[in-house]
Amino acid sequence: MTLSRRRFLAVTAASVCSGTMAMAQARSHSWSGRAFGSDVSIQLSGPRDQVKLTLDRVIVRMRDIEHLFSLYDPSSHLSRLNRTGRLKSPPPEFLRLMDLCSDMHTATQGVFDPSIQPLWAALAQGKDTSSARRAIGWDRVHVSSGAISLAKHQALTFNGIAQGFATDLVRADLYREGFGQALINIGEYAALGGPFTLSLSDPMHGHLGTRRLTDTAIATSSTTAMSLGKSASHIQHPITNAPALWSTVSVKTDQAAIADATSTAFSVMSRAEIRQALSHLPVGTEVTLVDFNGDIETLS
Repeated sequence: MTLSRRRFLAVTAASVCSGTMAMAQARSHSWSGRAFGSDVSIQLSGPRDQVKLTLDRVIVRMRDIEHLFSLYDPSSHLSRLNRTGRLKSPPPEFLRLMDLCSDMHTATQGVFDPSIQPLWAALAQGKDTSSARRAIGWDRVHVSSGAISLAKHQALTFNGIAQGFATDLVRADLYREGFGQALINIGEYAALGGPFTLSLSDPMHGHLGTRRLTDTAIATSSTTAMSLGKSASHIQHPITNAPALWSTVSVKTDQAAIADATSTAFSVMSRAEIRQALSHLPVGTEVTLVDFNGDIETLS
């Protein structure tokens, strides 16, 4: 890979709007660090002592989630599943993510498919991809509360959804603790309260505009931000060899995990296919498409 991150995240926090948020901003506290192989941050408004205790718990929470889904930690639940082909007694949050992956697989007509990991590995190592493509198939992954089993030669990656899933879990934790204003960035952004103004950019075409979040989430995928091996994009179509159709795709919706998964899948889907997928997504979902000429359009 030519970058250490799984993809270029083109959304960066720009500002908090005026009005009542200006008062909250006076008591706003920020934390930044690393998780899931990328920079993460949390902006949280509340009493300093309460915020400090909460952030300490959030950091532990993120590490626990990362230990479930990391490809790079050999002791993670995902690594154990990929290594042995079977994971007994999967934790509840692992099963929740598997269910969400199935929903996203259906919504995107099979384009979102975590069983694409062998293809990624083959491309990164410069190997022939024929056998890797034959291993792809989410419908051959068997899931029950007792065990998760993979077909022969299969391996999974949650790099297109785990960060969004973690973002949603942390936002839910903050809500349960009574916080009303927070901006969570664990690779994808989710707002608790708001409005928050974010800047959207493309690695080829620069600044594209802004988006506002209030109790919503946003994820952005840029196909030119990372390559596998010498030239292959890190976003691959699991069914065909079709190249990416968009330079950048940004999805704004109510869950960061949904935004994460669909922004990845939509990068290799046609406009008509994306419109069809939108009928399976939450009402109000907005998709921003940037083509390779820098032209922008929004679907909803």
